Amino acid sequence: MIRNLLLLGAVLLSLTTAVAQAPRTVVVRAARMLDPVAGRIVPNPVVVVSGDRIQSVGGNPPAGAATIDLGDLTLLPGLVDAHTHNLLQPDDEVTPPILTKSQAYRAIEGVAAARKNLDAGFTTMRDLDSEGAGFADVALRDAISKGVVPGPRLLVATYALTITAGHMNNAGFNPDIALPEPATLTDSRDAMIAEIRREVKYGADWIKLYATGTLRHVNRETLEPLAQVSLDEVKAVVAEAARWRKDVAAHAYGGAGARNAVEGGVRSIEHGWILDEDLLKLMVQKGTYWCPTLSVFRPEAGLETPTEFSRRVVESHKRTFQNAMKLGVKIVFGTDVGAFPHGTSNREFSYMVEYGMSPLEAIRSATVRAAELLRMDKEIGSIAPGRFADLIAVQGDPLQNIEAIKRVRFVMKGGDVFKHD
Repeated sequence: MIRNLLLLGAVLLSLTTAVAQAPRTVVVRAARMLDPVAGRIVPNPVVVVSGDRIQSVGGNPPAGAATIDLGDLTLLPGLVDAHTHNLLQPDDEVTPPILTKSQAYRAIEGVAAARKNLDAGFTTMRDLDSEGAGFADVALRDAISKGVVPGPRLLVATYALTITAGHMNNAGFNPDIALPEPATLTDSRDAMIAEIRREVKYGADWIKLYATGTLRHVNRETLEPLAQVSLDEVKAVVAEAARWRKDVAAHAYGGAGARNAVEGGVRSIEHGWILDEDLLKLMVQKGTYWCPTLSVFRPEAGLETPTEFSRRVVESHKRTFQNAMKLGVKIVFGTDVGAFPHGTSNREFSYMVEYGMSPLEAIRSATVRAAELLRMDKEIGSIAPGRFADLIAVQGDPLQNIEAIKRVRFVMKGGDVFKHD
């Protein structure tokens, strides 16, 4: 008798536990849904969410499920910004934050930034180096993942690899003072390999390499950027990263440095405002992705007073973008947000459309294409069964007017609602 009661108790306990752990089911409705895969508007969608995943799209919703009715809004997949800096703020462009702010303070700023970016509809972000905040980007990623703080799903690069006198090596200071560096100085192949291993050890998802210098290194007459690494060095970086199943993103404006990066096998080129036609063709051939980050070079970013040089950079960027579209380069949405205010990455859509990209292709660059770059196309970037329940809704139809994508009224990430205006 006692044995039977114990067995019955065990069964009841298991059933109770199963019920308690059953994922919550929610039905999301809206006036229309943009399907970036099919490239069309779907009227009156019914999206069933179970736990953190999409269970079904269309059909009859399960009886008794809670419903979120978004009225006349347009439903889209959560957006992806593939070039961000959550630990960087616009005021850091004046003085290197590694010299003026503690890592703890910058981490707190990063928490606030992540929330703003999520509220703007970005449910996933690739964060391409902390610029001297140590491994605070790893901590922020993990805190978001565990639900400690709200924010986009992050893939982080920790420290970037650079060279002495190159981009992100502090210059113009007293040489008698040892200063902390916002990136790791790797002046040899062995140093690069050792740094990759250190970053992997402490949680890097991606490896970032400065393949060219920054604007201060650009030849003002020819616009040729400084090439920071050789082809052999790029190949060594890519090979070592691949050994740890990591991809490489290369900061590269153009010229020999960008060519070395593409030929060496990096997965993405960042910025690339002066990529010539031959190099763009090589990128198509090798399947290299490109994050243009148009926003950060535009005068509206407010990073510097417009000059003849900065105007030439913007014009070159526009030509490169238009050539890349014509040739079929895989263009991915990336902004460099952090250099300009967090929560405003959506401005990039306007510039892409201004330069000739259709609203649909611009949205695809921040959904389907970005998911492919991150090797997450089975997880994010579309509204389909099995994907993460990352959904946003905007006021208006962004295919008719891309500005609608700035009017985000609803954000769900992983089945949790973070915004519902």
